[in-house]
Amino acid sequence: MNKTPDKHWDTVYRTKASDAVSWYRPHLETSMNLIERVAPDLSASIIDVGGGESTLVDDLLAKGYRSISVLDISPTAIDVARKRVRDPGQNVTWTVGDITRAELPSRSYDVWHDRAVFHFLTAQEDRAAYVQRVTNAMKSGGHVIVATFGPEGPTKCSGLDVVRYDAESLHGQFGRQFQLMESATELHNTPLGTTQQFLYCLCRVG
Repeated sequence: MNKTPDKHWDTVYRTKASDAVSWYRPHLETSMNLIERVAPDLSASIIDVGGGESTLVDDLLAKGYRSISVLDISPTAIDVARKRVRDPGQNVTWTVGDITRAELPSRSYDVWHDRAVFHFLTAQEDRAAYVQRVTNAMKSGGHVIVATFGPEGPTKCSGLDVVRYDAESLHGQFGRQFQLMESATELHNTPLGTTQQFLYCLCRVG
């Protein structure tokens, strides 16, 4: 019997070190550069979807951002990150949940960041549920940053099938309300010594 997504990902995070998973990167420089560019105001409300054990939250706090939400499907990943992060000002909200089912506050976020979640949504109904949550949760004029495997990226990751995108096909999943501002590919060097092509898309919410 196949594991449910939450069981699958919690097993991954319980059995592998943070720096041993293929998507590990010490710092998400591309993501940080985009966030700082579109949200220079340190009071901007930012959500990191599928944040896992990523250090993006550490780097956002170090830059002085004061309203950060981290959501992940794995309780283990959230627990590890929460214990690691220094947040005396209680500027981070931690949530365990499946983004296709999560209840998010409406019109609340200035920046939506997702590196390596959307490409795992192989069912159209899951992608539609994801986009519905982005649409409901984002403020008008906010920015959505989504990074998936690009056209030359892998077809599987962590034992699961993925969907690869170019900028046109990824933007097509979101629709006209999201204005594609720019896109770029990035070669990610994994801890295993392989490379993975990522596609970054930056959209503005109309």
